[in-house]
Amino acid sequence: MKAIAITTALAATALFSACDFERSPEAPALQARNAGAGGHMLTAPDPSGEITTLTTRGSMDLSNPFFQSLGTNGRSCATCHLQQSGFGLDAESVRNIYSASGGNDPLFASVDGANCPSVPPADGAAGHSLLLYFGLIRVGLQVPGAADFSIGAVHDPYGCALQGNPATVSVYRRVLPSTNLGFLSAVMFDGRETVQPLTSSASYLTNLRADLKHQALDATLGHAQAVASPSSAQLDAIVDFELALYTAQRWDHDAGDLKAQNARGGPEELTSTTFYPGINDPLGGNPTGASFDPSHGISVYRDWKDLTSTNPEAAARRAVARGEVLFDRHPLLITAVAGLNDALNTPTIPGTCTTCHNTPNVGNHSLPVPLDIGTSHVAGFDTNPQVLAALAQLTHPDFPVFQITCTGGPLAGTVRYTSDPGRALISGKCADLGRVKGPILRGLAARAPYFHNGSAATLAQVVEFYNQRFQMNLTAQEKADLVAFLKSL
Repeated sequence: MKAIAITTALAATALFSACDFERSPEAPALQARNAGAGGHMLTAPDPSGEITTLTTRGSMDLSNPFFQSLGTNGRSCATCHLQQSGFGLDAESVRNIYSASGGNDPLFASVDGANCPSVPPADGAAGHSLLLYFGLIRVGLQVPGAADFSIGAVHDPYGCALQGNPATVSVYRRVLPSTNLGFLSAVMFDGRETVQPLTSSASYLTNLRADLKHQALDATLGHAQAVASPSSAQLDAIVDFELALYTAQRWDHDAGDLKAQNARGGPEELTSTTFYPGINDPLGGNPTGASFDPSHGISVYRDWKDLTSTNPEAAARRAVARGEVLFDRHPLLITAVAGLNDALNTPTIPGTCTTCHNTPNVGNHSLPVPLDIGTSHVAGFDTNPQVLAALAQLTHPDFPVFQITCTGGPLAGTVRYTSDPGRALISGKCADLGRVKGPILRGLAARAPYFHNGSAATLAQVVEFYNQRFQMNLTAQEKADLVAFLKSL
């Protein structure tokens, strides 16, 4: 059956309201270009240059319920989804907010902004360390009643790893961006807000709206501690606002304007990027029958590889282009990844970064395929040499450690250890232990740290993790080129 292409653009051209974010002095050409285009995008400095958000609704409506406190603790959606963080949340901004507010900003509400809900105010920064230094929000999830595993805590540094009966498990996760949502294949890291499947072109937009409304409802009742549900009209307005947002890196301190010399960085092109569930899927899930093409992973800087100038900016642009080629084509070996090797009954799968990050120019998977690549494994309890070498590249917080004993299913009798059971806390299946989705990659530079648990402080750590985990054998130059590329997204 021929797929129905879903175009995420809501308008071919748009005007943008100007929010007075401070602009980097290094980007005068970009500032002039935006002014000459008839309006302003929303731009803010980040560690690598500038992050830009475009709205196809014509203006940034700050009266939208997205910016309103609909609960009891002063939070709105915008409390945790910051424009300067690409509508996500970076740890440096968290610390700045803490310093400016003396720790009294609603972001630090004890329900999930503290390491545990019982953290007393006197604990100050120590009681909010996971949020302050790793950008992590506590997520309390009940073990499903029919789960085919039992769970215990062998390390409980904060005193709330497991509470109650049935047990509520405290896991700590990064805030996902509330932009570029028209490319999602699952809502939340563990897919718990995917109440309607995002697997068919025919139902995609309808189901995505339903999922995002459900997510906004749960966030208001949970994160904002509302005593009454927001109205359907308020939820619709939030979803309308979110679906109109497109965000990407637009300026790089080294490479300059990311749209110069035929490059296609920035958010503009995302508004007309065609997406449908299964597009460029490497596992045969493309409903058009088209074969997977790794070179279609990300191709926005292809023309930069042939630049001949010797000036530093051109050299930086060539590095970005080389990194893009590495991302699309450099070979790696996928082993011991739950959700992939076991699903295909294949111990070793030759691939590239785009085997998992296959959605063209977006970087997530175009179908819901949560995977366990090892970021939640615990070094003292793991024996896989590639996993151990990869974990050694990360800076894990002091997480709770859970002992999972599989009591049914294909893994019955297996005992494993993890800092986050992942999708297993939703499905109740031990086979889903540690499996989470890969997020959209656009706007990475603005939202450190990385991975769902904040265990990579920098993109260099991300690259080294993958280098070790999947035996990429990257040279120092290749690692630097990959980092330059990832920063440009």
